[in-house]
Amino acid sequence: MSTVKPNRPVTGVFWMLVTGVCFICVTALVKLLGPEIPPAESAFLRYVIGLVFLVPALGQLRAAHLTPRQWRLFALRGFCHAMGVILWFYAMPRIPLADVTAMNYLAPVYVTLGAALFLGERLAARRIAAIVFALVGAMIILRPGFREVSSGHLAMIGTAILFGGSYLLAKIVADEVHPAVVVAMLSIFVTIALFPFAVADWVMPTWRQLGILFLVACCATAGHYTMTLAFAAAPVTVTQPVTFTQLVWAVLLGYFAFGEAVDIWVVVGGVVILGSVTFITWREAVLNRRPVTPPMPATKT
Repeated sequence: MSTVKPNRPVTGVFWMLVTGVCFICVTALVKLLGPEIPPAESAFLRYVIGLVFLVPALGQLRAAHLTPRQWRLFALRGFCHAMGVILWFYAMPRIPLADVTAMNYLAPVYVTLGAALFLGERLAARRIAAIVFALVGAMIILRPGFREVSSGHLAMIGTAILFGGSYLLAKIVADEVHPAVVVAMLSIFVTIALFPFAVADWVMPTWRQLGILFLVACCATAGHYTMTLAFAAAPVTVTQPVTFTQLVWAVLLGYFAFGEAVDIWVVVGGVVILGSVTFITWREAVLNRRPVTPPMPATKT
């Protein structure tokens, strides 16, 4: 019996638009927090606060009988994701919102490369060309030699690579355990991995700062939930292009809320990267094979 694929494009686009707003709110809130708290501590507090959202998954965690191999994979994924989150929190106060958003688009490209290198996925000529175009898009954003490539930009490159590695590890265990367990174990191990980095440079947070981080956790959780609703309503090939709106929101929010100049080259580079990832996703759908390239929101914090 064949499975009927979801086909409610308007609903899927709507929930993906809501997802974009949620994730841009996360970015803006972290930008608002600024460098007041060290990046590792900010990330640690965000995940500690977010643990409250794991309560519905406790039953699945108790029922899961994880093997030693699965424990190792979850631990490795938690460490990779934790390092990526630290770099993301480091980059946020240092570069414009549009730069952060556009460079986040690179994570699925690194996933595609990693799948070829470590999971034996074949790279056809079209996919190689799309990857090259995505990297060209990154160069358009960075423009080395024409403007200063700051530590924040380098941190975002590291973030995309580490989030890509985290997603690849998630793909390995996703076929073996319940999705709720995959999500819960990520939050638990990321919190554990962040703890020593946080206490090494601890600054006592104020109630205002804790409130902002609580809102970050709420918006991130809401974004992942609405993303799930979008994927349940329509194919990824329909919802993927909608993620471009995140770059639009980032440019507008950066300009009006934080006084950041609009850099047309960042927008152009972001469009090139997004187009490349969307093409790869479309090709996977045309070939009717299991997707390797994740939808862009799936690699968010």
